[in-house]
Amino acid sequence: MFSRRKIAALVAEFLGTAILSFVVLTVSRSNIGLAYFVAIAAGMAVMLLGLALGRDVQLNPAYTLALWTGRRIRTLKAIAFIVVQVLGAMAAYALYKYFSGGHVQALPDDYESKILVAEAVGAFVFAFAAVGAQYRGEHRVVRNVIAGGAYTLGALTASVAAAGFINPAVALASNALVWSTYVLGPVLGAVIGVNLYGLLFAAEPAFSRKKTASTKVASRSVVEERVKEDSDAVKPGRLDKIEAATAEVKEKQTERSYEKKTSKKKNKKK
Repeated sequence: MFSRRKIAALVAEFLGTAILSFVVLTVSRSNIGLAYFVAIAAGMAVMLLGLALGRDVQLNPAYTLALWTGRRIRTLKAIAFIVVQVLGAMAAYALYKYFSGGHVQALPDDYESKILVAEAVGAFVFAFAAVGAQYRGEHRVVRNVIAGGAYTLGALTASVAAAGFINPAVALASNALVWSTYVLGPVLGAVIGVNLYGLLFAAEPAFSRKKTASTKVASRSVVEERVKEDSDAVKPGRLDKIEAATAEVKEKQTERSYEKKTSKKKNKKK
């Protein structure tokens, strides 16, 4: 049930989300805590973690949920990923508190439509580009580079009117778990981005996968039936005639070769 590969995937999501959250938390609360530097640090963390772990990492509950709605990940796997991502964010929060020796100041928890829209747009940019690389079947290195660059671009976009988390786990680690903005916004943006790409820009739309699969099975059955019909069409009597004809052709070829050999010998004697 719990193979080495599954455990490695869960550990990768836990460690990756913890590192990403800790990097964002550290840079945002440092002397260079500008949105530009925070976005670059977050994008580099996503890219380098994916390259180092040698797999496609999600590190974002909103993105994982969006992949589930787009049928890109199974239900149990999505639930497990979201759980370990939240645990990773909590571990990053506890580690930062330990190093800083104090309480992490919380962001205002009031609802603002600008924050909601900004986080949704930023998450849309990230999810749209990241899932696009997966749909196109790019190499794993290219997919991780695109995911990191997309995260930087999405965070910069959201930082116009919000903190630029575009990730509920990072918001949790930053003590800014506001359900109406920093959770709902990334979820809406990521869901729209993944499903919009799958519907309009993917080579095979998500809703037509079952149909195409059944069509392939039907075509295979048709081919198999045709092969059976062709094999049944060759009756035993017909096979005897074919064998007799081939035997006659072989006899004629042997006679011709014998005549050629005898003619060569006569010419040599002369």
